[in-house]
Amino acid sequence: MNGMTTNSTLLCIHRDTAELSLLKENGYELATATNGSDGLKLFMSRPVHAVILEYHLGLLDGATIADQIKRIRPEVPVVMLVDHVELPADALKSVDALVVKSDGPHFLLATVHFVLTVKPAQHHESKIRAKAASHLRRPGRSRAAADLGMASPRPADSRPANPRPANPPLLATDGKGAPFSRDVWRGIRNGTVQS
Repeated sequence: MNGMTTNSTLLCIHRDTAELSLLKENGYELATATNGSDGLKLFMSRPVHAVILEYHLGLLDGATIADQIKRIRPEVPVVMLVDHVELPADALKSVDALVVKSDGPHFLLATVHFVLTVKPAQHHESKIRAKAASHLRRPGRSRAAADLGMASPRPADSRPANPRPANPPLLATDGKGAPFSRDVWRGIRNGTVQS
C-alpha cells in the first residue's frame, strides 16, 4: 500500500474499473459495477462510504444515478468522473465533487480523500461553531443590545410587540450625511433622545 491506509468502502460505477486501481492500492475497498442499474443494486445491498460514478454509463447517465443515490442516502458523497467538463446544467446538482479523467488517477485519489475526510470535518466544525454561537446569546439581551454592549431594557421572557431590527438602519443621518452615532442610537432605543 502507498501512503495512507483506510477502511472506507467505495462503490465504483464505472465502465472500466481497471482505471480505479490506484484507489485499491491506497487501501480503499472497492465494490464495482459497470452500469447504473447494477450500481444501484449494490448501493442498496451494502454500506458504502462514498460513490465514484462515471457520467457516461449508457442507458442511465451518471446524473440520474447520482440523483437516486442522494434521494436514498443524501449523506453519502458522490464523486463524478467525466471525459470533459461540458455537461448539461443540472448534471451536477447531486454531485459532491467532479473529476475530469484527463487529470489522472492521483487527482481522483486526492478528491476521494477530500470528500471522506476534509469535507466532513469542515461540516462538523461549522456545526460546532453554530452551536457555540447560539450559546453566546444570553437570555435577557437582545442581539442589538449585545452588539452595543448594553443590557436589554425588557425582561428575558417578554417579547416586544414590534421587534426592532438587529442592526440599526443607516438611512437616517445626523444632518452631516453620516449615520447616527452609537450614542444617538442608544438614546433612541432607551427613549431618552431629545429633539
